[in-house]
Amino acid sequence: MDTEASMRPSTTPRSRALATEAVHAGRDDLAALGLHAPPIDLSTTYPSYDSRGEAERIDTFATTGARLDGSPVYARLDNPTTARFETALARLEGTESAVSFASGMAALTAVLLARASMGLRHVIAVRPLYGCSDHLLGAGLLGTEVTWTDPAGIAEAIRPDTGLVVVETPANPTLAEVDIRALAHSCGSVPLLVDNTFATPVLQRPVEHGARIVLHSATKYLGGHGDVMGGVVACDEEFAARLRQVRFATGGVLHPMAGYLLLRGLSTLPVRVRAASVSAAELSRRLAADPRIARVHYPAVGGAMVSFEVYGDPHRVISAVRLITPAVSLGSVDTLIQHPASISHRIVDEGDRQAAGVGDRLLRMSVGLEDVEDLWADLCQALSDPPARTAAGSVPESRPAGR
Repeated sequence: MDTEASMRPSTTPRSRALATEAVHAGRDDLAALGLHAPPIDLSTTYPSYDSRGEAERIDTFATTGARLDGSPVYARLDNPTTARFETALARLEGTESAVSFASGMAALTAVLLARASMGLRHVIAVRPLYGCSDHLLGAGLLGTEVTWTDPAGIAEAIRPDTGLVVVETPANPTLAEVDIRALAHSCGSVPLLVDNTFATPVLQRPVEHGARIVLHSATKYLGGHGDVMGGVVACDEEFAARLRQVRFATGGVLHPMAGYLLLRGLSTLPVRVRAASVSAAELSRRLAADPRIARVHYPAVGGAMVSFEVYGDPHRVISAVRLITPAVSLGSVDTLIQHPASISHRIVDEGDRQAAGVGDRLLRMSVGLEDVEDLWADLCQALSDPPARTAAGSVPESRPAGR
């Protein structure tokens, strides 16, 4: 059985290397428990013969949102297995706490509801964002109001009821980057939320640059194998407590099996991200030199994501790949490719989508762990024929972006 200490994120400064933390965070107590692999607690409820004591503990949770001392009460309040994942992710991101959810969108929803519960319903956001994040903000489904702006306009857009500034960097799907430290300065006292799904804490730790909230679709790199769905928010304990209250009330909990798989995924996160990044950088270099490619997007921070615009028909590429899998999502050990304008960002208004750089010829590729030569061979056979030469006998220039 897990000890209570194992359920609580460490608040001590990180003194071990990231690769070491990825392997050991959330598992520090296992040897003392006589275990090697983390246990999976699938209980939905927990016995207690002290109903008066339970009442006091539930009152404490309702008032403070803090984790309960002693045994769990009900899985919607907390779970020892998912708590281990939260502990580990908080350590990797360098925050006091982390709170997990059933998906990345459930995590973002909880953040918006938590801020709205404080009377702060106005959100400032920078495009591009993941398509469903864009839709959730723009559609006002949660009663929030959004102001879209570029990074330079954030300070001017802040109002008394502004509760959050939202940015994704590198952005989905263009891989555009922003200066987190400069943005945090522009935000003043308003919390800056950075969606760190693409970079992961291996390449970027936003809180070290002034962000106060870090969001992950844990479905992607944190899980890393395309077989688990989840979301997580890394933040200080004060905001984490409020998020736990929202999670309890709305029910967007992470399943214990998902928590176990995500904790296991974290142990190989640095190795996977760095290996895939090497291949992605090489593929971006080759694509930039290919006359069939109009433009390549690859972020300065690095990573395993590559986006590129083709001269030919992007749908032909999607239908022609054989080794690469044509599918949404990203961050798996196998390489995936998709057409954002048709799928991941289809729900965004076409004008807004185009203005954010998500054009009709843009393809987004999540590079996996296959051999780079095999990936390149598959891309080459799938790409359309080169464009016709100009009267001067040359082809249009191919320029890499964001390098």
